[in-house]
Amino acid sequence: MKISRRTLLAGAALGALTACSTTPSKFKKYDGPPVTQVLVRKGERKMYLLNGNRALKVYNVGLGFAPVGHKNFEGDGRTPEGLYHIDRRNPNSRYHLSLGVSYPNEVDTARAMAMGRSAGSDIFIHGRGPEGRALVQQRWDWTVGCIAVSDEEMEDVYAMVQDGTPIIITP
Repeated sequence: MKISRRTLLAGAALGALTACSTTPSKFKKYDGPPVTQVLVRKGERKMYLLNGNRALKVYNVGLGFAPVGHKNFEGDGRTPEGLYHIDRRNPNSRYHLSLGVSYPNEVDTARAMAMGRSAGSDIFIHGRGPEGRALVQQRWDWTVGCIAVSDEEMEDVYAMVQDGTPIIITP
């Protein structure tokens, strides 16, 4: 039986599409109870995804490289403390996936300005990505002020936490 070139190419294309469809996506679906608040307890290195008072998920987290105390200015290596909200999503983060935290607020900005510094920005909950996987081997708290979980955990967080969700970060 002779197979035409067209049939062979069509079969190869179908095989390639089938192979692509079995590749797991980093974008998961979540249809459980809504996350009404994110709580990060820096001293415990824990992040809680809450529905009311009930923890839906609990994660171990890495923080800024100088985690003790509130973030005062850009480059201090601290993770902010206080009430913020999730204000953006980055599906193309160099740290796998990320959710933006609304830092700095007006008080943060005024505090940094009083020190003659910038408050900074770009605080995220994010995965590790290739760079973070190497750094976490050296030290658990490796970010510049962000909150880090594993890439696999970040896929769950990204699916579960919606924009506008409050995030409380405590000492």
